[in-house]
Amino acid sequence: MHDAHEFLNPADMLEPLAAKRVQLVMAAAGGGSQAICHMAATPGASDVLVEGLVPYSRGAVDQLLGGAQEQYCSPKAARRLAVAAWQRAVDSGVAAERAVGAAVTASLATNRPKRGGHRVHVAVQTLASTGTSSLALQKGARSRGDEEAIAAGLLCDAIATSCNRDFAGGRPFEAMLPAALGASDVPHHDLPLRPGEHADNDVLVAPEPWRELLAGRSTTVLAVERDEPRRNAIADETTEPRPGMLIFPGSFDPLHDGHCQMASIAEEIAERAVQYEISVINVEKPALDYMEIAGRLASFDTDRAVWLSRAATFLAKTEIFPKATFVMGADTFVRLFDPAFYGGSAESARQAVRKIGERVEGLIVFGREQEGAFVEPASLKMPKALREKCYFVSSREFRMDISSTAIRQRHAHTEETGCDAST
Repeated sequence: MHDAHEFLNPADMLEPLAAKRVQLVMAAAGGGSQAICHMAATPGASDVLVEGLVPYSRGAVDQLLGGAQEQYCSPKAARRLAVAAWQRAVDSGVAAERAVGAAVTASLATNRPKRGGHRVHVAVQTLASTGTSSLALQKGARSRGDEEAIAAGLLCDAIATSCNRDFAGGRPFEAMLPAALGASDVPHHDLPLRPGEHADNDVLVAPEPWRELLAGRSTTVLAVERDEPRRNAIADETTEPRPGMLIFPGSFDPLHDGHCQMASIAEEIAERAVQYEISVINVEKPALDYMEIAGRLASFDTDRAVWLSRAATFLAKTEIFPKATFVMGADTFVRLFDPAFYGGSAESARQAVRKIGERVEGLIVFGREQEGAFVEPASLKMPKALREKCYFVSSREFRMDISSTAIRQRHAHTEETGCDAST
C-alpha cells in the first residue's frame, strides 16, 4: 500500500508555503483526506494550515456549499469547495492576498461496484487565480489506499503549483516542481500513474478588477465579453453605474432564450438598453470562482453590457444601481416582500419594501412557471409600495416555461454520473 509521503512530503511544502506567508484551508470530499492528515501532523503546520474540512456525505457537502449539487465529483464541485475554503480563510481573519483554498473531490474504489469511473478532481483558489487538475484512474487497478494516496498527492501538487505562480517571496518549491510551469504541463511529481493516465490541468489568472471585486475592495465591474471566454476585459468608457439604468439581475447559469426575450421586451417597455448583472457573492453559497465567472460571461452573445457585482441581495442592488428599473421573474419578485427571505421577520420585510419603493424607478415583472402552474405576476398579493412601481408582463405578451436549473440538470444527466461524496 502506498502512502502519500512517498509522493510528496508535506514537510517539503511547509517551508516554502510559510516563507510565502500562505494561509491555507483544505477540503476533501470523497477522497484525498490524507493530504490534510499529513499536513496537520507535520511540525510547523500551524504556520500555514488554518483549517481542514472533510465533508464526507452528500448532506455535509450540501451544507458547506449551500444546497444540492448537480454533480458531486466534478471540476465544478471541486472549484466550489475550493472557493468555500478560501472564504473560510478570509472569514477567519486571513488577508485575501494570503488566503488559499484547496479542495479535492473523488470517486474511488469502495466495498461495492461503482457504475462510473474512478476519478479525482482538485481545485485551488487564490485571489489571483482559479486552478484545476483532473485525473481518471484505471478502474480496478489499485486498492482504495493507493487511490487515496494519489488523490492526496494530486492535491498537494496543485497547491504547490498555484502558490509558485501566485505568491512572490520565499524560495520556490524547487524540490518538487520546475521553476517555470505552464497551465497544461504540470508534471505531478512522482505520482505512480499507469500508461494512459494523465492529469488534465487548467488555470485562469484573473484580471485585476475581478480580484478587487472578490476581495471586497470594489462593488462593481463592467465586464465586456470579447473574442473568447478567457479574454474577458473591462470596458474603458464606464466603470461606475449611472442612475436610471435598466438592470436585469440573475445568475444566468446559463443565459437562455427566455432571458434574451425578457430583455428585448423590457427594452421596448423602458425604452432603453438592458444591462445584465451577475453577483459574484451569494448569501448562502460560496462566491463564484474565476472560471465560473468566465463561463457565464461566455454565454452572453450580445452587445448588452454585463456587470459583475458584490450585491448578494436585491436591497444591495438598489444601492449599487441608483434609481434603476429592474427586470425580474415572478419567482424573484415575491422574495422582495416575503418575510421568509428576511429571517422570518415581517418587520424586516416591511422595512425592505419601503427602501425598495424609495430607491427603484420601476420593476418590470414577468410571469414564471412554479410547481407546474404559471404565475401571472399581476395576480399576486403584494404591498402597495411595490405595486405602484411595477409593470406586469402578462402571459399573452411573454411566456416561456424554461429555467437555467432545468438546462443544467439536463446537461449533467448527459455527462458521466457524479459520485456520491461518501464513496
